[in-house]
Amino acid sequence: MKLKNLVASLALAATGVAGSAVAADVPVKIIAFNDFHGNLQSPGSFSGHPAGGADYLAGWIAKLRAENPVNSVVVHAGDMVGASPLISALFHDEPTVEVMNMMGVDISSVGNHEFDEGRDELIRLQKGGCHPRDANSCMGLNGPFTGATFKYLAANVLDQTTGRPLFPRYVIRTFSGVRMAFIGMTLENTPTIVTPTGVAGLNFNDEADTVNSLIRTLRNQGVNAIAVVVHEGGAQAGGPIGGCVGFSGAITDIVSRLDPAVDLVISGHTHQAYLCDLPVSNGKLVPVTSASSYGRLLTNIDLVLDTATRDVKSVSARQVVVARDDPGVTPNAAIAAVVDHYAGLVGPIANRVIGKIATSVTRSTSPACEHQAGDLIADSQLAATAPSGFGDARIAFMNPGGVRADFAYASSVGEGDGNVTYGEAFTVQPFGNSLVTMTLTGAQIKTALEQQFVGCTNNQPFNRVLQVSKGFEYEWDAKGGACARVVPGSVKLNGVAIQDGQTYRVTVNSFLATGGDSFLVFNEGTDRLGGAVDIDALSDALASTLVPAPTGTPYVPPALTRIRQADPTTGSCPNN
Repeated sequence: MKLKNLVASLALAATGVAGSAVAADVPVKIIAFNDFHGNLQSPGSFSGHPAGGADYLAGWIAKLRAENPVNSVVVHAGDMVGASPLISALFHDEPTVEVMNMMGVDISSVGNHEFDEGRDELIRLQKGGCHPRDANSCMGLNGPFTGATFKYLAANVLDQTTGRPLFPRYVIRTFSGVRMAFIGMTLENTPTIVTPTGVAGLNFNDEADTVNSLIRTLRNQGVNAIAVVVHEGGAQAGGPIGGCVGFSGAITDIVSRLDPAVDLVISGHTHQAYLCDLPVSNGKLVPVTSASSYGRLLTNIDLVLDTATRDVKSVSARQVVVARDDPGVTPNAAIAAVVDHYAGLVGPIANRVIGKIATSVTRSTSPACEHQAGDLIADSQLAATAPSGFGDARIAFMNPGGVRADFAYASSVGEGDGNVTYGEAFTVQPFGNSLVTMTLTGAQIKTALEQQFVGCTNNQPFNRVLQVSKGFEYEWDAKGGACARVVPGSVKLNGVAIQDGQTYRVTVNSFLATGGDSFLVFNEGTDRLGGAVDIDALSDALASTLVPAPTGTPYVPPALTRIRQADPTTGSCPNN
């Protein structure tokens, strides 16, 4: 009898232990954004609201985090820095890292722009310390720059010598006893869109292969719940910010090859807003998100972890506009003070009027992918290196990805409508590339034009139509085959057809001059001559509109006729 009682007691005890171990499901909140690009101040309106700015971004994050203060994480999917406005860029993006620390960012994958100044500078942003060569560093309101408190992740970025990742491949967070991994990385094609010196000595591996290779390692650590934070994305065809209409892009191929152990993909790079469910390798649908750019949007992700399977049970996501006109959100005063501090330091430079425009000069493209802002920049680079200038150039080409914003006619800092400040011009062209004038044959120029298009020898993922200087013209046909889209006989300089065997002096920026954006033919240019910094060339061109002072003759953008499309109803200019 005693033995039976003992067995019964043990059975009850076992039942009690098991019952106490089976807790309720664990709700987890992930607050995600991407492509902040140092936009400490509001970049303007989004979805009908004045939006963004670091102070309100922090306020919205705090509001969302308060919904689940115990189990929440803030994640950024690459390009936090780089291609930044002057208020961040002048100080080597230390201000951006400082405010990200203050608003509680936990994890950030690296993006291609994290490599703009090379690996050593990126490591400094993580670890802290003053810039080794520039006095515009360690000028923060709260003392010297101490580096990022969040973790940079770079699973697919390996040192060529050691074979080791540049940064950790993943982090594991524990939510009420359940472990969840966040794998972070950038796009494999980073070397094609970054100046070669910025990625020297590094290998960038396939994104899906990298994730899949880590699954067993994570399983061995008791991790079943897995999120991928990747700086690569796609775009929908005109759908709402929370939609997935006609979705396409590089991220679709990556996701389609992922191990079904992956539960969530947080993406970026394309500056688009979408919420999709895309199939992984076994057909299972997983949520794929992106929150536009510049801190104007957050993705509010609520997932549930199953304490029995220790895996993700469900995921729901919605987009939240970082509206500055919402009375229910309190901007972060401490962050506002930091931004004001840097604004005060940069103000005398940023607010100086350098030119006048008669109307907004935009990046809205013609059917052939030409735009006004690109024309202005290409013309400024030609003027800086033309026969009466430095390099005897006859033609200038500008990469479309280097034109980051429009020249707005409306006043932004009280400078007056139509006036262009140095800060505005820097926001349009923030990379600080130098100009390089080189000699190319007519045949090489035609090759460069062919290398704009998908399917030519450079294997680029989408069309990148160069902006061209005045006097240069050509026509392209979207129906042409690989490396055969430029219409024969259409490439002309001042009305005269370019001859294959003749040589021409051509100006490009230092990014293109070293094969950036997969324009490999520019590596073949000879008799190279270095010139001014691109922003200085642009400033000088705009300065001519101030003469005679103070009225001058405002710049009027020309008609978009330099580049033509054989059939304007075919082809488009996505991702330019």
